[in-house]
Amino acid sequence: MNMKTGDISPVKRTNERATPALVAGLKAPARFKAVCMAALNLRDGWLVMVLPDGRRLAFGDGDGPEATLVVKSWAFAYRLVRNGDIGLAEGYMAGEWDTPDLSVLLTFLSGNADRVVRILRGNPMMQMMNLFRNLGRENTRAGSRRNILAHYDLGNRFYAAWLDRTMTYSAARFDEKPGADLANAQLAKYRSLAHSMRLKPGEHVLEIGCGWGCEGLSDRVDLRMLDYRDVSGQFDKVASIEMFEAVGEKYWPAYFAKISEVLKPGGTAGLQIITIRDDLFDAYRKRVDFIQQYVFPGGMLPSRARLGEETARAGLTLEQVQAFGVSYADTLAEWGRRFRRAWGEINQLGFDERFRRLWQFYLSYCEAGFRSGRTDVVQIALTKA
Repeated sequence: MNMKTGDISPVKRTNERATPALVAGLKAPARFKAVCMAALNLRDGWLVMVLPDGRRLAFGDGDGPEATLVVKSWAFAYRLVRNGDIGLAEGYMAGEWDTPDLSVLLTFLSGNADRVVRILRGNPMMQMMNLFRNLGRENTRAGSRRNILAHYDLGNRFYAAWLDRTMTYSAARFDEKPGADLANAQLAKYRSLAHSMRLKPGEHVLEIGCGWGCEGLSDRVDLRMLDYRDVSGQFDKVASIEMFEAVGEKYWPAYFAKISEVLKPGGTAGLQIITIRDDLFDAYRKRVDFIQQYVFPGGMLPSRARLGEETARAGLTLEQVQAFGVSYADTLAEWGRRFRRAWGEINQLGFDERFRRLWQFYLSYCEAGFRSGRTDVVQIALTKA
C-alpha cells in the first residue's frame, strides 16, 4: 500500500525498550541491525520504530520529542548505511519508510546527529563519490545558471500554489510581528532589513538576487539578468536576501569584493544569510548532504565565524547581526502545511509522488535544522569606510 504521511496513526510509546541483546536477536538484515545499534545512542526524546512485521521498538530516554518511523522495507537501512542522510531521504522518496510527522522525526534526529554521526554520514566511499560528482556543480558563470535552474525553473504556477501573496521564498520574521500571518511576517522581514540598511528615499540601491517583486515601483527598477560578478556602477546601498548560499565557498571572496567595489564610501549592505553552527562547519564543508545532492546543487552555508573573516577581508565592517532561526523553522512549517494543502493543484501541473515526497522531506529537513540549532539565519549590516 502506498501510504501518505497523513494516513498513519501515531504509534504510542511501547514497553518493548530496545537493548543490544534485543537488537542482536532480531530476524532482520544485518544492515538494519546496524541502524538499530546506532539508534541505541538516541537521547532527549523517544523514537518508536515500527517493523514490517508490526513489532514496535522504542529507542531513547527522557523528555523531548516523541517520533515514529514506520519501516515498510528493509531496503531503507541499506540506503542509510550506504549513503547517510542522503540515503535516509532516498528511502523516504522511494516509500521505504514513513512517519505520521516528518518534522518531529527529523528534528529529533537532528538533535541527536552527534550521537549517530557515523550512520548519518554514510559509507566513506559514497562520501567520496558524492564529492566527486559535486565538483561538476561549481559556481562558474555557466555553472551558476545551471545550478539555479535546477531548483527555481519549476514554473511560477508551482510556487504560486503554496507561497503567500507576496511570493516570497525566504525566511519570514515572526519574531518581529508575533501572531502575524505568513504574508505580514514576510513584510516584517523586509522592513527589518531596510531598517538595518538605514534605507532613505532617493537612494540608489542594488539588490543581488531578487525575487518576484511587488507592484508599485516598476518605473524605478532596472531589472538586469546578469551574474553578480558582472555588476558595475556605484550604489548607496546593497541588499541581498538568501542568495549568498548559492554562491559556493570558492567564490565567497569574489562576492564580498563585488559588494565592496560597488558600494559608495559610507554605504551599507544589508544581507540575509543562512548559516551553519561554527563547530559543524569544517565537517560540513568536506561532504555533500541531502540539500546539495537533491535541492541546491553547488550550494554551501557559511558559519558565522567564516562570514566575519570574509567580510573583513573585503574591507567591510560588520555593524549589526540579528539571528532568527526559530522564525525560519516556523516559516518552513507553514510552507509545509501550504504545500500539503495545495498538492492536488501541484499534482495537476505534472509533478509526481516522488517529487511530493522529496519536497516534503526537504521542507521538514530544513525546519529540523533550525529547530535543533544546527542552522540559523541572520540579517547583517555591513558598511564600507
